Amino acid sequence: MNVIEIKNLTKYYGGSLGINDVNLEVKEGEIFGFIGPNGAGKSTTIRLLLGLIYPTSGEAKLFGKDAIEFGPEVRKDIGYLPSEIFYYDKMKVIDLLNYSASFYDKDCTKRIKEISNIMELDLNRRIDDLSYGNKKKVGIVQGLLHEPKLIILDEPTGGLDPLMQQKFFNLLKEENERGATIFFSSHILSEVQELCNRVAIIKEGSIVEVEDIQTLRENNYKKIAVVGDDLSKETFELDGVTELIQEEDELTFFYKGDINLITKALSSIDAKDITIEEPTLEEIFMHYYE
Repeated sequence: MNVIEIKNLTKYYGGSLGINDVNLEVKEGEIFGFIGPNGAGKSTTIRLLLGLIYPTSGEAKLFGKDAIEFGPEVRKDIGYLPSEIFYYDKMKVIDLLNYSASFYDKDCTKRIKEISNIMELDLNRRIDDLSYGNKKKVGIVQGLLHEPKLIILDEPTGGLDPLMQQKFFNLLKEENERGATIFFSSHILSEVQELCNRVAIIKEGSIVEVEDIQTLRENNYKKIAVVGDDLSKETFELDGVTELIQEEDELTFFYKGDINLITKALSSIDAKDITIEEPTLEEIFMHYYE
């Protein structure tokens, strides 16, 4: 079952493009990464999913139902953490969370305490006394207090120190093991690499790649470094070779293609050392953007 289905989704803000012809499917139980730099269209896609804005064309479905037509119904099963959080400053944390919990037909008291303890959040402080990081913790508790079936996170770790980030990731993994589907939008690639099963890369409002993390790293580009005397760049100016750089006695490049072709080229030179490794997700990501 697909929890999220997006078909030909397009959004213009006047004459400015938000996203264009986006197609995406997220399966039940996945931790799905959605990566791209600021302004690529990540938040626009999420706001369309949540029915906060309307599409110019195309459609989005959640749990098999149209995100606009059945918005109030499907949002009951969604936990959402936006990138920017704004609250009623004069309220205490516990009062705000109890108010949020009142929208759901269940007792969330125990759940609020459990998540607050994990995230080391003081429930008795006033919102306007909190740091940015502690306000983000409030958002995390608010998004998870009703045990949602779908958790949508938009740049969720801003303001969290590394220890809190790890506790948050552990919490998300527990939610996923419980059965929750997670849609994790970020421009921080190490986060996506640690958590996600599959990833979509968005560039200038369009999806340029959807792949599982392991395949993206292992069956995609190879990062090759060659050390030797009298190396010539022309030897490796082949189809599938990119980012070819020569520095003194070393050549480095990325390669995607027939492995026999590149090994033939490597065997034709007098090399002192050859290194072939998987590129990091960040290097793959930058390749798509360059």
